Amino acid sequence: MSMSGFTAPWWFLLLLAVAAVIAGYVIAQRLRQRRTMRFTNLELLEKVAPKGQGWQRHVPAALLVVSLLLLTVALAGPTAEQKVPRNRATVMLVIDVSLSMEAVDIQPNRITAAQGAAKSFAEGLTPGVNLGLISFAGTATVLVPPTTERTGVVRAIDNLKLAQSTATGEGIFAALQSIEGFSAVVGGAEGPPPARIVLMTDGKQTVPTQDPFDPRGAYTAAQAAKQKQVPISTISFGTQHGVVDIEGEAQEVPADDEAMEEIARIAGGDFYKAASADELRKVYADLGEQIGYETKQADASRPWVLLGTLVLFLAAAASLVLGQRLP
Repeated sequence: MSMSGFTAPWWFLLLLAVAAVIAGYVIAQRLRQRRTMRFTNLELLEKVAPKGQGWQRHVPAALLVVSLLLLTVALAGPTAEQKVPRNRATVMLVIDVSLSMEAVDIQPNRITAAQGAAKSFAEGLTPGVNLGLISFAGTATVLVPPTTERTGVVRAIDNLKLAQSTATGEGIFAALQSIEGFSAVVGGAEGPPPARIVLMTDGKQTVPTQDPFDPRGAYTAAQAAKQKQVPISTISFGTQHGVVDIEGEAQEVPADDEAMEEIARIAGGDFYKAASADELRKVYADLGEQIGYETKQADASRPWVLLGTLVLFLAAAASLVLGQRLP
């Protein structure tokens, strides 16, 4: 945590008072020395004057000045960048359940690995985030609308069923519609909460056509997300060597990194590549940090108050020990 600003910097004018205290102390010490020099009976002076302590007699005053400096900084309201949990946000998790997710290039297979990572993501997301779930193959289905309740999302992830085709655009459009409906309900005076789509898929779009610029295609949907200011974080899951058996025929199902990267670029989101279960878990963990927390300028005065108070007590203790009195 690094100090980055002050909410009330005009309190630093108190430093003039601290400077005046220092100047007054120096003047008082010099006047005291002059009065001592005017004392002509040196034998009597040695008997009544306390033994000189050298530099040690200045310790209480120095600690007092340090305490005033620390407390002045605290009054000025130092701030620092801190990660704090989001208390309002909407996230739609969109998962591909096409038959290509049966490929075993990722053990035990793509869908099982995806389910495990998605559940960890859902369970670890901060409580203030509303999470929804959509699955898509030939069509898209809203399995869980946005909610802070994670149990239903985890259960729905466990019950994902595979089907034919890959309608990536439909999955994005369904997520946008779900976000829009939820935002209309919870908007309030502050407006709708910020929203994001997390899209995980392993292959190319196949319906309604293979053209991502189709009116219901993936790129068209990404453009719609951009217009609605909903970024899409895409995860391209799988390797280039995936093979799946469909109706007795082996078909290659390589991950479509290029399309996923383009969707993220169009919608103003981030692209991730996961070619193993461990990589997918790391991607979801990174997304959880990005989505669940935000960086804010938070009050950082407490350490200065504590340190200033501690030094003040040390000044009082030093004064009692060295001078048998409080300053």
